[in-house]
Amino acid sequence: MTKVLKYLGTRTSIGSKRSGHNHVSGAWRRVRSKTRSMKLFAGVQRFAAAGMALVLTGVSAAHAQDASDWAQEFHAAARLIAGAAATGANSKWLRAGIEVRLDPGWKTYWRDPGDSGTPPTFDFAESANVASVATRWPAPMRFDDGAGGYSIGYRDHVIWPLRVMPKDSSKPTSLRVKLHYAVCGKLCVPAEADLTLLLPGKKGAEETALAAAEARVPRREDLHPGSGCVELLAVCSVHREFKEGRQRVVVEVAAPQGTQVELFAEGPTPEWALPLPEADNSTTGRQTSLRRFTFALDGLPPGAQAEGATLTLTAVSPTDAVEVKARLD
Repeated sequence: MTKVLKYLGTRTSIGSKRSGHNHVSGAWRRVRSKTRSMKLFAGVQRFAAAGMALVLTGVSAAHAQDASDWAQEFHAAARLIAGAAATGANSKWLRAGIEVRLDPGWKTYWRDPGDSGTPPTFDFAESANVASVATRWPAPMRFDDGAGGYSIGYRDHVIWPLRVMPKDSSKPTSLRVKLHYAVCGKLCVPAEADLTLLLPGKKGAEETALAAAEARVPRREDLHPGSGCVELLAVCSVHREFKEGRQRVVVEVAAPQGTQVELFAEGPTPEWALPLPEADNSTTGRQTSLRRFTFALDGLPPGAQAEGATLTLTAVSPTDAVEVKARLD
């Protein structure tokens, strides 16, 4: 089965638009605009003063908002939400999120859509006072794609958390995103939204929802080989082996006994289209914290070599998720 190409970038520098966004015929965009009428004033100074008053009023109103309006599409709607600012060791950033609400049972896709589907794309190029935006990906789920394979994504609802770095923290920051995504029920339809929100950097009504989405972003860890790989969700080992004349990858994952675990594998570039790892049935029923997953080394782009390649492995349980970079030797 041919898998679609996928985009894996998580940080977008502002100032250049991404190429490769496919605008699908038939998709419609809801464009919101406001018009104002203004009487002519007798003097130039009075006109300028009135104009400045309107600008300041608009900025104040925008700062009072912690969510944009919903951009409605067929079977889906999208909006921007904002949360309190956050501070790290050497930086401070604004917290925001792209929220998509789907009709019951409908789905949208992760950065790796699996056997079929298309990942969302985010264009922040027309934001104001924004140096960069880091898109974070909550832990996804696997679901039947209706064509004999499996897709990876989200059902009913998702919030992609954003870390927004302003150019000048003393100035207002306006985030604008042009979002292109797909939603699927029995059929799949393209969707898009053009969203803008002035980020207040303060706690608001969406703080709890944004924090919950951030908590579902897989934590980044190293491999935990040997005795360090027990009980907690962790990726323990990765190696290649030959079986029946084919090369495959074997991954061992630790998790508390009785916990359901899914594993997803990505290559070093979007051109890699690796199969979804499958749980080894010989380890499924054992009274052990170790699980074994395997997948064939298929879907490599022309000329690519498996040896030395760095894979991204994401292990997901109902209450935890971890992301590991592992080199194939």
